[in-house]
Amino acid sequence: MNTKKRIYIGLLAASLLLILSIVAVIYYLIANRDIIISQVLLISITVMATILFLILAFGIIAIVIIIIRAQAIPSLETISQRANELLFPLALFTGRLVGISKDRILQSYIAVNNYLVHSKYLRLRGEQIMILLPHCLQDSECPHKITMDVNNCKGCGKCDIAKLKEMAEEYNAIIKVATGGTLARKFVLDTHPRGVVAVACERDLSLGIHELGGLPVIGVLNCRPNGPCFNTTVNLDEVEAALQSIIKEDENRA
Repeated sequence: MNTKKRIYIGLLAASLLLILSIVAVIYYLIANRDIIISQVLLISITVMATILFLILAFGIIAIVIIIIRAQAIPSLETISQRANELLFPLALFTGRLVGISKDRILQSYIAVNNYLVHSKYLRLRGEQIMILLPHCLQDSECPHKITMDVNNCKGCGKCDIAKLKEMAEEYNAIIKVATGGTLARKFVLDTHPRGVVAVACERDLSLGIHELGGLPVIGVLNCRPNGPCFNTTVNLDEVEAALQSIIKEDENRA
C-alpha cells in the first residue's frame, strides 16, 4: 500500500478512534449521575456505540484486505463501502485537526477509491462506460456549447475536448461534459452507466464519488496551469488507462 493510500486509511482509523473517544466521554458523564434514567441511557448508548464501532472497524479492515489482496471480495464490498461513506466526512475533519491539507486527503481518498474499483476487475462494454468531463477543459474563448452535446466541438485542438471525444468514439463509450455536480448527476441518472471515468479537481471528484455510492467511478485529476476552473487540461494517457482497466479486452477499440 503506497503512501497516498495510507493517508486516507490512517485517517479512517483515526476517525474511528475519535468516535470512540467521544463515546467514552459521554459514558463517563452519564456514569457519574446516579439515577435510573441515566443508567438506562448509558446502557443504550454503550450498546449502539459498540455495534457502530464494530461495523466501522470491520469496514476499514475490509478495505485494507481488498487493497492488500488487490482483488475484490464480494462479501466485504457492502460493509467496506458503508464504512467509507460514513467515515469520509469525519476523515476530512480529522485530517484538518492533524494538519493535513484537504487536497492531500482528497487525493488519497481518490487513490483508495480507484484501487477498490480496479480490484473489482470490471469488464464492461464500451457503451456501458461514461467519460464525464468538467466544462473547464474547454477553451474559455470557444463559442461552441458542448455541455448538452459534445459533438458541437469543432476539433480545433485548442483544448483536450476533441482528443477525448475521439477516444470515446474509439472505445464506443459515452462522453458528457458537465458544468457542475447537479448536471453530472443528471447525466448519470439519465444514462445509467455501469462504470464512469470522471475527470475533475480533487473536490469535485471526491464529492462525485461519494454521492454516487456503489457506482464504480475511476477519478482522474485534471491539471490546472491557469488556476482552478479555467482552461484546465488532463493527462490523456491516464484517461485511456482508466478506460482500459474497466473495458472488455475484445472491445478495446470500436
